[in-house]
Amino acid sequence: MKSKLIVLSLFLSLSLSSCEAIEDLLTFNISNEASIKIKSTFPLNLPSEINTPDVTTNSSSEFENNNTEANLVKDVKLKSLKLSISDPSDKTFTFLKSIHLYISTNDSNETELAYLDNISTTANSIDLICTSKKLDQYIKADNYKIRTQVTLKETLTNDVTVKAKMNFRVTADPL
Repeated sequence: MKSKLIVLSLFLSLSLSSCEAIEDLLTFNISNEASIKIKSTFPLNLPSEINTPDVTTNSSSEFENNNTEANLVKDVKLKSLKLSISDPSDKTFTFLKSIHLYISTNDSNETELAYLDNISTTANSIDLICTSKKLDQYIKADNYKIRTQVTLKETLTNDVTVKAKMNFRVTADPL
C-alpha cells in the first residue's frame, strides 16, 4: 500500500511539472514602446488627455519567432510598464500627481492598461501598476492606440517627453 502511494505521488508530481514545462514553452514576451508628450500648458490638478500616435505591433513576427500564430494565442497580459523621461534628460517625475494609460484599436473598445496615483518620487523613471485585463485582441492587431490621462501637481516650464516601455506576456496553444 505504501509503495502505491509513493508511485501515485511521483506520477502526480511528474504530470504537474510537465504541464508547467509545456506552459513555459508556449509562453513568451513581446515588448513595445510609445512616446508620450506632456505639454507645459496642461492645467494643475485637473486630468488632461494625451493621445499618442498608433503603436505598430511586431506581433506577427514575434508569433512566428515563437513557433505560433495569432489564432493560437490564448492569453496576453501586461507584465510591466515602465515610464522614463527622455526629454529634458534632467527632469524627474516630481511634477506628476497621477497617470493612467488606456489601450484601444479601431475594432475594439478601450480598456485601462496601467496606472499610478499619488506619485511622490524624485526619479526619472517609474513602474506603473498593470491591470490584469486580457489584451489578446490588442496585441493581435497590426497597431493599437494609447491614450494617457495625466494630472499635474506642478507647473511645467517645458514640454516633457516620456517613453513608455510595455512588456506583454503571451501564452499560446501548441500548433
